Order: sequence, then structure tokens, then C-alpha cells
Amino acid sequence: MFEARLLQAMDNSHVSLVSLTLRSDGFDKFRCDRNLSMGMNLASMSKILKCANNNDTVTMKAQDNADAVTFMFESQNQEKVSDYEMKLMNIDQEHLGIPETEYSCVVKMPSMEFARICRDLSQFGESVVICCTKEGVKFSASGDVGSANVKLAQTTASTRKKKL
Repeated sequence: MFEARLLQAMDNSHVSLVSLTLRSDGFDKFRCDRNLSMGMNLASMSKILKCANNNDTVTMKAQDNADAVTFMFESQNQEKVSDYEMKLMNIDQEHLGIPETEYSCVVKMPSMEFARICRDLSQFGESVVICCTKEGVKFSASGDVGSANVKLAQTTASTRKKKL
């Protein structure tokens, strides 16, 4: 039985890599019977996952050498069951290693807050600049519309923690 799911994605220009590990201990129930590599379009997967409700049970199924993956969402009382099929992409199956790095700044914050900041700043530019200081972290973007900055002060709250 495998203990985690590893998701990796790279942009078309091969500049940025996203690596996401979903560990079994982060789920109420987790089962993975075999190692399987699937090419998924993350934008399409995100659209499907947005169809799930907060308390739904999510099941992801795929056969060996399949050309699609199925997502099934079941409500707690099983009164509602939804299934979605997503076509898989042909991908290079090599695992892209990420070297261990000692970062000079680590920012911990709720993902929803980070997503909101990025969404808000995307109205002002195509890229977001993140600067860390001893006082906190600053997110900035600028473009044809103008510029925008969001500053978060350093705090010891468990939901937003920064190490320098």
C-alpha cells in the first residue's frame, strides 16, 4: 500500500515546477493499491475538484494504461453521488527531482489567503513579486492598470508563521 500521492507540473516554458505531495495521514481514509503515473491537466482537474462539496468523499480511479481518470464525489449520507471523467495527457514520466535547499525565508500562511492575494494582484500584472523582511512579507504586482501591494506583518499566530 502506497503512503502518498505525488503531483508534479511544469509550465510550458519549463521555468517553474510545482510539486505537491498528498500524504495518507492528511486524509480520513486513504487507499492507493499501486504506483501509477497519469498525465493530468491541472486546470481541468481544478475545475472538477471545485464540483465537490466540503464534506464529500472523493474517489479517484484509473486503470493501467487508461486514457481517462474518474473522480467520484459522494455526500456524507450518500444521497448524492457525482462522477466526472477527465481525459489524460501523454506525458514524459520522468520524476523531476527538487534539490534540498536551505531557504533564507519561510512564510507559512493559509492557502486561501495566499490564493486571494494572488487573485487580487493578478488584476494589476502577470507576475507577483514576493519580498521578505524582518517586519513581514510584501506581495507586489504592476502593469498597465497600475500597481498594487499587500503587506503582511510578521506574527507568531499559528496560522501565519515566518522564520528568518
